[in-house]
Amino acid sequence: MLEEMVILVNEKDEKIGLMPKQEAHEKAQLHRAFSVFIFNNKNELMLQQRALDKYHSPGLWTNTCCSHQRDGESNIDAGKRRLQEEMGFITELKETISFIYKAPFDNGLTEHEFDHILTGHYNSVPSPNPTEVANWKWMTIPDIKKDIVLNPQSYTAWFKIIFDKYQEHI
Repeated sequence: MLEEMVILVNEKDEKIGLMPKQEAHEKAQLHRAFSVFIFNNKNELMLQQRALDKYHSPGLWTNTCCSHQRDGESNIDAGKRRLQEEMGFITELKETISFIYKAPFDNGLTEHEFDHILTGHYNSVPSPNPTEVANWKWMTIPDIKKDIVLNPQSYTAWFKIIFDKYQEHI
């Protein structure tokens, strides 16, 4: 299997090259990414718990799904692809905000991403891929905010950052 490539970008989100995903995270290179936030009719956010054998942040709670765009793939198409791969469903998505963040991990890797926040709505039960997702749940924004304060160790580093940015937006 070929190693997944990420799209290296400058601070204007202009493509400047491609790099293997692992290498980009080892070298903390700025690259394009997306984060999906799926809400239900009660305005609850679908969270996923990362699979317990993920190479970083295993077992931590995070947004509905996130990943990296493939070369030539739109943000929306990438979000729909990954939503299907991780959570087992597709829904319409829309772009909201984007920003740059940097989050180092204990294992020497660093997420340095130009992140695009995509939102959508879904009211059914997902069918998560067990190699990606250990569990899932719906939570209200105020409950998530409280729980992050009480249990910050239970959430991924990037989710705490993007959740704050998204809250500023809404």
